[in-house]
Parts: sequence; C-alpha cells; structure tokens
Amino acid sequence: MSAPSGEDLLRDVERVCVVLLTGLGDVVNGLPLVNALRDHKPGLHVTWVAEPMPAQILRPHPSVDEVVVYEKRRGWSGVLDLRRKLAGRRFDLTLNLNIYFKSVWPTLLSGAPLRMGFDRERSRDGVWLASNLHLEPRARRHNVEMFLEFAERLGVPAPPRVEYRIPLPPEERRAQEEFFGPLRDRPVVTLVPATSLPSRDWLPERYAEVVDVLEGDFGFRTVLAGGPGERETRIAREIVARARHAPVWALGDGVRRLAWTVGGSDLVISPDTGPLHVARALEVPVIGLYGETNPWRQGPYGLYQDLFVDRYTNPGEAPDTSLYRARPDRMDRISTADVLERVERAVRRYGVGRGRAAAP
Repeated sequence: MSAPSGEDLLRDVERVCVVLLTGLGDVVNGLPLVNALRDHKPGLHVTWVAEPMPAQILRPHPSVDEVVVYEKRRGWSGVLDLRRKLAGRRFDLTLNLNIYFKSVWPTLLSGAPLRMGFDRERSRDGVWLASNLHLEPRARRHNVEMFLEFAERLGVPAPPRVEYRIPLPPEERRAQEEFFGPLRDRPVVTLVPATSLPSRDWLPERYAEVVDVLEGDFGFRTVLAGGPGERETRIAREIVARARHAPVWALGDGVRRLAWTVGGSDLVISPDTGPLHVARALEVPVIGLYGETNPWRQGPYGLYQDLFVDRYTNPGEAPDTSLYRARPDRMDRISTADVLERVERAVRRYGVGRGRAAAP
C-alpha cells in the first residue's frame, strides 16, 4: 500500500497498540516513544502488549492506558490466550517495536488496518512481512533513537528532552522509605550481580572486592538487587561469602520492588541488564559494565555515558552505535580498578555521597 504522510497517519488514529514484548531494558527504552505520542495527541488511547515480567514496569504509567500480557512461553496456548485478550479490542494502528518472530502474532492479532514495523534490513525472521508500513532503512542506532523513529514516521516532533516518567505509587514510596530508612546514615550503592545471560555477567570475586572498598574506604552502604532466580541467588551468595563487609540483601520477586530499590539508591553498578536502564530512567547515576554488548547502542541513553566501562569497543576503534554483534568473553577484561575509578568519577561529577546533583 502507498505510505501516507506522517500527519495523515496520525490524524484519524484514536487507538494504538504497541508491541514491545521484552526485555525489561527494551521496554523501558520504549517509554520515551509513548510519552511523545501522548504529548502530541493527549486523547490517544495506548495499549501495550508485553511479556509478564517487563509488563510490570508499565503498571502504572501515565502514557499507557492498558497492558495486555502475552505469555509467549506457553507456546500455542499463549498465542490462543493472546487472541482471546485482543479479540474485543479495536486498534487503528499497531507499532511493532520488536525485530524477532515472536512479535508477529501480537502484531497480526491486533487486527489494526495499519501496522508499522522496522524496515526489512533491520528486522529478522521475516518480521517485516507482518507490517504494511515500514520505517525508512537506516543504520542501527541506540534503541531509544530507533524507537523514536516511529514518532518521526508518524509526524510527531522529536521531544526536546527524552523522558521515561516511571511513577512510584504511594504504597511503593512507603515501602522504599521503610527499606532505606535504616540505611540513610550513609550513601547507598546498589549492585546488580547477574543478567539473563551468563556471558554478560561480571565476576563475583570482583564484585566482592568492590563491596569491600565501597564499605571500608568510601564509607558507603552496599545493596545486592535482582530477581529470585537460582543463578542470580547463587552469584549473590558467592559475593556475600567472599566479601569482608556484608551487603544488604534485596534480591526477590517483582520488577516494581526492583524499581523502587534502584530509585532509592545514590549509585547503581550493573552489567547490561534491565535495572541499568531503570536507573537511567529514574536519573540515578549508574556505572554500566560492558564487554559482550555495545554500550553506545545498549547503554544508558544520553546520561552517565562517562561512567560506563567499555570493553566492547576495541582499542583504537571509534564508538559506533551501528555495531550490534556480540563480542563474547570480554567481561573479565573489566578490572576492579576500572569500576572504582568510575565510582570516584561519580562522586566528583554527580555528587554521589553529597546528595544527588543534576547531570551535566
């Protein structure tokens, strides 16, 4: 079909379905897009289809009216369940922000007459065929910028400032205060010890060394945060066993708990995983640890890039957001000294330990 102009596309659109299923970091990085759409057209009704874990960060959110959970792990049963959930809804436009095949079913089952997705070159598994409108071919960029291309294609002005607007309801604020109240005598540094992929994890013994220096030399409190998974728990226990100073244990169920834990911290140290992007969204200084993945494409967007440790980019190689292939076996190139140098930088530049300061 012929591609109408951006203005014409959005003029008669009242109900939008956003398909961005997982992971948590990607869903967080999609929030600036829905904020831009809602700011441009306040009456727009936005439904977001996501998998169970990242769906939690969307409840509540001021720019998302409803969340439809797609349980992909259930296979065909999950697809049929999604079909039932979407059957009574009407959409004028679906935006497929994913590039993998799992997004085909929610895109088609939305029933929207207009379905927009990435161009063929940036999609995989034939996903582009599920859309009848496509973005213009471009080089890969940071995920936030690629998602905002959808706004550009719709004729929505670029936001003057990228905003995430993750709210913490009153009950979460109270839980946050109860948790951090006994810790407020010192600045709090939260460490995220594990990702969804072992190849992106940093070494437990080096986390333990960082804990001891933060507690003993900097005078900071340390917290271990993450999910309840077996591997995360095992890594965290190894850190506790190796460290001379005992960090506060905050691993457990719930993305919402993770959000308020990160949000109440003075500094976060994390590899390439969702809590890192939550920290950036809440404007908590974050030290990102990158070896396998490209921080210029998957790091904290627009803030705290001076704090991440980049062992993905080769010596003498210019940072390049178009590079997306994994470079495995590099996390052990990040030393304890690398991380502690970034801690000192966070103290100097962002006032960590002296109250939060605005990012330059």
